[in-house]
Amino acid sequence: MARILAIDYGTKRVGLAVTDPLQLIATALDTVHSTQVIPFLKDYCQREAVEAFVVGMPTNLDGSDTSNTPHVRGFLRILKKTFPEIPVHEHDERFTSVMAMQSLIAMGTTKKDRRDKGVIDRVSATIILQSFLASRP
Repeated sequence: MARILAIDYGTKRVGLAVTDPLQLIATALDTVHSTQVIPFLKDYCQREAVEAFVVGMPTNLDGSDTSNTPHVRGFLRILKKTFPEIPVHEHDERFTSVMAMQSLIAMGTTKKDRRDKGVIDRVSATIILQSFLASRP
């Protein structure tokens, strides 16, 4: 089996997470600058088989778009054009940053480590991926 790669897209940083080849466990992969995400993904997909992308879709509680939703939709168009053979799934990302922060606190990370937004982005991508895996039949 190939891996599934999750993307928590932001205009500055992009958190990435990936499954193991059996698609059982989600693990944080990296945080890259938003301008470098496509080159990073091209390189990663040359080294590892990727079955699908899961992109966190930001929405408000009422389901309406957030200020970041148009940026994510633009990224989705680029992603689908760059990797036409790899399916792209949108997944609800509401509260993932809050859950990421709570997870970091529960793990006993220091305040200094929790201030590193790259860590929060990676953990958010991992939570998006875990939620996607749990929602599959």
